[in-house]
Amino acid sequence: MFWTPLLTVIVSALTGIVIFVAGERHALLRIILNLAAAIAKLLLVVMIGLLVRNGFTPEFRVSLVPGLDLVLRADALSMLFASLSAVLWLVTTVYAIAYLERSPNRARFFGFFSLCVAATMGISMAGNLLTFFIFYELLTLTTWPLVVHNGTATAIRAGGTYLRYTLSGGALFLVGLVWLYGISGPQAFVAGGTLADHAVDARLSLQIIFVLLTIGMGVKAALFPLHGWLPKAMVAPAPVSALLHAVAVVKAGAFGLIRLVEDVYGADLVADLGLDLPLLLIAAFTILYGSVQALRQVDLKKRLAFSTVSQVSYIILGIAIGGPVATVGGIVHLVHQGLMKIILFFCAGIFANLLGVKRIDQLDGIGRRMPWTSTSFTVGALGMIGLPPVAGFVSKWYLGAGAVEAGRTWVVAILVTSSVLNAAYFLPVLKRIWLHPPPDQWPHEARVSRLETGSLVGSAIVAAVLSLGVGLLAGHPLSPLNWVDSIVAGYFP
Repeated sequence: MFWTPLLTVIVSALTGIVIFVAGERHALLRIILNLAAAIAKLLLVVMIGLLVRNGFTPEFRVSLVPGLDLVLRADALSMLFASLSAVLWLVTTVYAIAYLERSPNRARFFGFFSLCVAATMGISMAGNLLTFFIFYELLTLTTWPLVVHNGTATAIRAGGTYLRYTLSGGALFLVGLVWLYGISGPQAFVAGGTLADHAVDARLSLQIIFVLLTIGMGVKAALFPLHGWLPKAMVAPAPVSALLHAVAVVKAGAFGLIRLVEDVYGADLVADLGLDLPLLLIAAFTILYGSVQALRQVDLKKRLAFSTVSQVSYIILGIAIGGPVATVGGIVHLVHQGLMKIILFFCAGIFANLLGVKRIDQLDGIGRRMPWTSTSFTVGALGMIGLPPVAGFVSKWYLGAGAVEAGRTWVVAILVTSSVLNAAYFLPVLKRIWLHPPPDQWPHEARVSRLETGSLVGSAIVAAVLSLGVGLLAGHPLSPLNWVDSIVAGYFP
């Protein structure tokens, strides 16, 4: 039982190594390995989730040097992120196999793809800040080859930008980590945090450390003004874009900020140090800024990228507001945004791959040509706006109610304005898809097999069904919302 958190990392790491060794020619072996590993990981996460639900806390620990341990531990918050990753990685694997069927360098892609999975699972299972940092930096190194996969000059430049942002953020993270360890020793993740006893003697140091760690994690979470790498990274293939936005990189940053606020400092100490309001203001500004920038984009993937800049900050908004209701809204949006965003990037990839459609003005009448894909895109877009019964409505409802509960009613105006802006940049897209007449000829109609098309479209439909399901069944005992309720109960007993 206590090896199970480590196994979630090993499964994907070994798969990546075998794919590299097998090389480009063994396509069938690569497909089998990818699918088998994704299914095995999902089953393993389900098993660990049942253990956690029954009160167990599986933990693997190894000493790196005296006093510094690498700890992989499964708790309720770990399982929320791990479950999202496992489910969406299986869906993304099916999608990526079909999407890249006729592309070169597939072994390299899927090798790093698997290593990226391993790093993400290490982040989700990290039991202390040091372990989180190690896998957080490994995620940077394993995703860079995916960003530059196409090998074009634009992709290489985007990859350079990605590294400059993320490695700079990682350096500040390391400074904050070492400083914090000097003050309080190893930082295990504990509900409510463990730093309150040091607040009197090291108040200024704790404030500076919090800023350093927030910047380090905020780069991947794409908080303003640390977001510049994300739109440029859209030169990557659609499966990578889905991976960056819905499952791995931006979610790793947001997940880290949840851990920092709730499990390292504790929400009460963050408020006592006067750090909650600055974090809240940054998140609120990022929400509006991302939405305004999305309005200006004519490229579909870039519009979705700036939408991510906005939407991920809902997570930060929730934990910065404080109080149980807003915290539930913020943390559950980790799951809800992932489900909705992956739909949109899957569909954008299908439009581009099968019809050569990349710009919004090329979407006219595509709903008649691709009704299932367009319907899935519509579900994701309406969810981002916050319309029921899609998952996004649940998140925004809790965030608004939590803001009122915490006495920060001005946040409701931010949420309303954001939803209006979401509608302003998504509804014209839906209008083009469904109401405009189609062109006489699409930019480029690719010849693909029914199996490839079915895998691509099927992945989008599955994600759309999941997004609708967690919204419609939000009150179910096994829903993400109820799981987050139990997590937050530990923060606000």
